[in-house]
Amino acid sequence: EVQLVESGGGVVQPGGSLRLSCAASGFTVSDSDMGWVRQAPGKGVEWVSSLNRAGNYVYYDDSVKGRFTISRDNAKNMLFLQLRSLKTEDTAIYYCIKGWGFAAGMIASQGTQVTVSS
Repeated sequence: EVQLVESGGGVVQPGGSLRLSCAASGFTVSDSDMGWVRQAPGKGVEWVSSLNRAGNYVYYDDSVKGRFTISRDNAKNMLFLQLRSLKTEDTAIYYCIKGWGFAAGMIASQGTQVTVSS
């Protein structure tokens, strides 16, 4: 069974950092494009970042460029998202996804809440 289990969310002050982790099972992350999306309260899903299967191409939404870093650990079969210089507008539920970009029906994690607040 293909499954993504996420961890690492929480409450942080503006300017703070968090690291989101996503453990994959049922498939190998290095054989798949992987990414992160988020959904803020009352808003639609926003594509945040993706890493291609070869590991040599990444996408970042303009709103997170220079602040977020996507990475993976092939040995642990995990995907990560390092969040730095967090802003209140980064508050959202974050999901890791299997595949490139975002479309309805993609395999996703259970989601983790990131709250940026003073």
